[in-house]
Amino acid sequence: MSKFDVVAIGNAMVDVLAHEDDAFVVAANVERGSMSLVDEQRSDEIYALMSPSVEISGGSAGNTAAGIASFGGKVAYIGRVADDTFGKVFAHDLRNIGVTFESPLATDGLPTGRCLVIVTPDAQRTMCTYLGAGAELDVSYIDEAVIEGAAVTFVEGYVWDPPPAKDAVRHAAVVAHRAGNKVAMTLSDPFCVERHRSEFLQLVEHHVDILFANELEITSLYEVDSFDNALQRVRAHCDIAALTRGPRGSLIIAGDEVHVIDAAPTTVVDTTGAGDLYAAGFLYGLTHDLGLAHSGRLASLAAAEVISHLGARPEVNLAELAGL
Repeated sequence: MSKFDVVAIGNAMVDVLAHEDDAFVVAANVERGSMSLVDEQRSDEIYALMSPSVEISGGSAGNTAAGIASFGGKVAYIGRVADDTFGKVFAHDLRNIGVTFESPLATDGLPTGRCLVIVTPDAQRTMCTYLGAGAELDVSYIDEAVIEGAAVTFVEGYVWDPPPAKDAVRHAAVVAHRAGNKVAMTLSDPFCVERHRSEFLQLVEHHVDILFANELEITSLYEVDSFDNALQRVRAHCDIAALTRGPRGSLIIAGDEVHVIDAAPTTVVDTTGAGDLYAAGFLYGLTHDLGLAHSGRLASLAAAEVISHLGARPEVNLAELAGL
């Protein structure tokens, strides 16, 4: 029996969330609806313009880990934060919700990363990310015992931006497969796919067992015009692909098996974390042998909960919400 259901690897950072109008996006000169990487100075400039904000530990894979813990799953997280205020807050927040986080706090290098999340009235989120210490994640952070003890190693696509992390991810995948475990990945963002398409294609074809992507990401990955064409391509590369389509729900493909999952009803306040929590619900279900369709419904439920409020982590106990 695995010590962990899932170990998540990602860019560890603190989310800084604020509601802004459309004019702010123009004035701040940011790419609407996307995740843009910025340096510390640019991050400070945008932060100074933002309205009063909510600050909470985040990072895509960190949010997924939080969701799995809320379902009652056994989950660990690997990421690099500095031994500073944000780093200590990040570590405390994760541990407080039941996530095992044993990565050492770095006493040298860059400060803890932060993601400025601008939420416009249409609930769209525009993110400006300063990776900070997260960009210095390297192979030394990959705890082989944790990877070997986890049924699934889950990696966020965002972690592919800093080069040292690529070696860390590849090494983690090798360790996981050597132990007979699965590797899951989320493509994270269409712009992320554009930056790393050839490497992502290699990863998906040779190293990833379970893939998460939305419609824009999967069509961009395969450079096709239709979702159906992308679906046919990905089913030949991964054991399982969970593909989300916003209010149209999601499709889960495993070989010849296809499940169409309806979006759970909700009022959309902030789409931040929708994909992260979808992955959390699905991976919880999968590692508890609940089957693809049931896992998909848990995924949909978790995504619906997180988009009903500001912030990328659940505000209710997901196990209770799901009646588990």
